[in-house]
Amino acid sequence: MSFLNKNTAKTEVIIFILIIFVASFFRLYKINTIPPGLWPDEAANGVDALKAIDSGNLKIFYPANNGREGLFINLQAVSIKVFGAEPWALRIVSAIIGILTVAGLYLLTRYIFNWRIAAMASFFLAISFWHVNFSRIGFRAIMLPFILVFIFYFLWRGLRNGHLKDFFITGILSGVGFYTYFSFRIAPLIGLILFWNYVSFIKKDFGHSKYEHAKNQIFRGFALLVVTTILIALPLLVYFYANPGDFLKREGRPISVFNQEQPMKELGLSTVRTLGMFNFTGDANRRHNIPGSPELALPIGLFFLVGFLKEFIHWIRRKHGHFSVTHTLLFSWFFVMLLPGFLSTEAPHALRVIGVVPVVMIFAAQGFWWFINLVIRLYRTVDPHYRFDEMSHHREASLLVTITILTSLISLSFWEYSRYFNIWGNDHATQNAFSQNYIDIADYLNRAKTNLSKYILVNEGDVLVDGVPNNAQTIKFLTRTHSYECSENSKIYYLTMENLDSYPFPDHYVLIPMLTNKSLEKLLTEKYYLNKKTYDLFTVFSR
Repeated sequence: MSFLNKNTAKTEVIIFILIIFVASFFRLYKINTIPPGLWPDEAANGVDALKAIDSGNLKIFYPANNGREGLFINLQAVSIKVFGAEPWALRIVSAIIGILTVAGLYLLTRYIFNWRIAAMASFFLAISFWHVNFSRIGFRAIMLPFILVFIFYFLWRGLRNGHLKDFFITGILSGVGFYTYFSFRIAPLIGLILFWNYVSFIKKDFGHSKYEHAKNQIFRGFALLVVTTILIALPLLVYFYANPGDFLKREGRPISVFNQEQPMKELGLSTVRTLGMFNFTGDANRRHNIPGSPELALPIGLFFLVGFLKEFIHWIRRKHGHFSVTHTLLFSWFFVMLLPGFLSTEAPHALRVIGVVPVVMIFAAQGFWWFINLVIRLYRTVDPHYRFDEMSHHREASLLVTITILTSLISLSFWEYSRYFNIWGNDHATQNAFSQNYIDIADYLNRAKTNLSKYILVNEGDVLVDGVPNNAQTIKFLTRTHSYECSENSKIYYLTMENLDSYPFPDHYVLIPMLTNKSLEKLLTEKYYLNKKTYDLFTVFSR
């Protein structure tokens, strides 16, 4: 294990491959069974993907279900085309994006700091329950941390070397970012802050002639970045200009703190809850988290606190008359991407602030190496000549430190594995959270006689899609009845309580309510003279 102390290209490659292997395992293992079920919002993506496949029309924005940017759904359409209409076909897109995000964070952190901090940050991301969970769910939000790490990687390269090609690539990625997740709309603020700070930095630290040259190069690069971003995002901007209501669907919902009676109070509460989600009380939504558990496992959370406070103190104590550009990136990234959480009454909300996950892992990596360096400094009080990097001397001590690091990381991996796959993944409540009963209904319908008319009573859910609540999307996706009208091949119809009385039922049919209770059962058996058959998770009425 002593190879960890040799800063060679071979060592880096080996460690990088190991980290990607771990990330892949956490995101692909049992992806066909964990998480169970299929949440209607995931299925809504699948339904739109099926429509796109059938029509050949891939959209840049899908307005149903509160509106969703189209890139992720179009990638899911490709996956469905290859693997079929299965829940895991929707989720494997997230898994691949999650793995690439781990790789991107390594590249970014290594370029800004060094390979050791990069290895630790990407490793923490590889095993983090928070990121692993959303890498295994078919939500487009997983694209946000992915696009951010690569944007900042090429932007940092452009700032450091002044090459226009890096600014051009950054512009392409920034334009693509608008097609990923609505929270990306505030990400350009990070770039503006960083640009302002960098110009201030070179003005104070460079001579006049060198400053003028660097400033002109940076302005050219920034101008190219902005123009490229606008050109790539232009089709979506044109769409929103023609459909302004779609742009405001998410932002204008009642959950905004500004829609409350006491907005400043709500803003303060949301801010405290969001900042407390890392180490104290996390998201209570079981689809997002082990309800109420901190978003970070205890050791990672402690490393994050140490790294955050260490870097923050270092930032504000700068003696050069300006803020460090590196710190400006880290802290602007952190606080800007928390804004969607600060501005929502649903805080803490792990999904809405998912863009902050990579920078949190960078802080945690800083804290981890601070701890290791502390151990080394303590050892030096006994032997002032000890150096962790020099394996030719003090081999036993260095080996002991290396084994301690590896043991800690392996233990942490098993801890996160157990939290996700055993505690959360095998919990019956997780099945309910992902609507496993809808999967069972779809399986029943797919096995039922094809010549028998089947009716789904969609009596739960709120947002209407094709005239019925969004909860029907899981069944529509798995039975491929993705239009409001019945598919002639399947004879599956979707009804609501409002049109139940007026619907012309045939002589023989089955009706399955998505939500049953005693009063509904009484109504259906007495008024419609239906026979009831109860399964484990749903009830079928037939005549």
